Amino acid sequence: MIKYSPEIAKVTDPLFEKVKNVIPSVEWPIMAPLIYRINELKTEKNAVVLAHNYQTPDIYHCVADFVGDSLQLAMQAQQIDADIIVQAGVHFMAETSKLLSPDKTVLIPSLDAGCSLAASITGEDVRQLKRKYPGVPVVTYVNTSAGVKAEADLCCTSANAIAVVEAFGVDRVILLPDEFLSKNVAGQTDVEIIAWKGRCEVHERFTAEELRQYRKSSPGISILAHPECSPEVLEEADFAGSTSSLIRYVNVNRPPKVMMVTECSMSDNVSAEIGEDVEFIRPCNLCPHMKTINLQNIIESLELIRYEVTIPEDISSRARQAVQGMIDLEVEGKDFEQRSVLRSVVVEDRLSLSHLDTVSQ
Repeated sequence: MIKYSPEIAKVTDPLFEKVKNVIPSVEWPIMAPLIYRINELKTEKNAVVLAHNYQTPDIYHCVADFVGDSLQLAMQAQQIDADIIVQAGVHFMAETSKLLSPDKTVLIPSLDAGCSLAASITGEDVRQLKRKYPGVPVVTYVNTSAGVKAEADLCCTSANAIAVVEAFGVDRVILLPDEFLSKNVAGQTDVEIIAWKGRCEVHERFTAEELRQYRKSSPGISILAHPECSPEVLEEADFAGSTSSLIRYVNVNRPPKVMMVTECSMSDNVSAEIGEDVEFIRPCNLCPHMKTINLQNIIESLELIRYEVTIPEDISSRARQAVQGMIDLEVEGKDFEQRSVLRSVVVEDRLSLSHLDTVSQ
């Protein structure tokens, strides 16, 4: 264990200036030696750290080389001259980085960094859906495993989901696996959406009533919601869009008081960048999987080259096509209009597809 020293203080003090509003000064002497060691190891190993917006500020602002949403990070990984990528995110993000950078070593610091949404669906579930809806294009959210991506025609992000769905030029599209994202997309397009009963355990906890209570207790608040929240939550919000859109909204509009209805570390990270002229009201719903990544296991991952992410070639080649196909579309992201149209959405699950097993036997 490296101890805090004048040398480490000199090197890390500029980093603390970035995060002093969101990390207590009493905690810095514990964090600083770990941050110092990670930045040493990155040079020694020719490695980079990719940090998702939901990571804690010590990782996001002090050791990350690139930050952003999952697809941004994977695309950045393609461009960098590094031998090792450490994914400070969850497993599907590390897989996506591996898909787009197959010749690089991709590490995930914690094997517990999963995702409730990604875990809600398997490749076999998608194959069953394709049996039920032959010929209907399949779009899978990037928040899925490589095995699920391999069964898709294209992937999408929360930013470009509407545009990707409409890019097929057809009347009906299967959009997986986030039920709320699918319903929110359905309200913004004339394309009929077939959805899956999968949800993010962070975003599904927010309710419209909770937002109304925040408006009462914090007059003048601007409420920004992620489209993995329910349609009722989006209707109550002032703005809805992807993580990058939420960050852009705050940077451009500088609302005096704002609540970001998403994983709460993002508010810390944006607050550290913007400063004290924007007050953040934090409904603190944490992602338990994202928070299994910490400074200590990033060090161990780099020192031991531990928890390398690999994908079988028969899966990776097809999954890569779905991700790269989305990138090649070059569609622009679309934010979610507040007054969406209420449309009926068919939501499938394993029970609704179970009769297909009997038919195929």
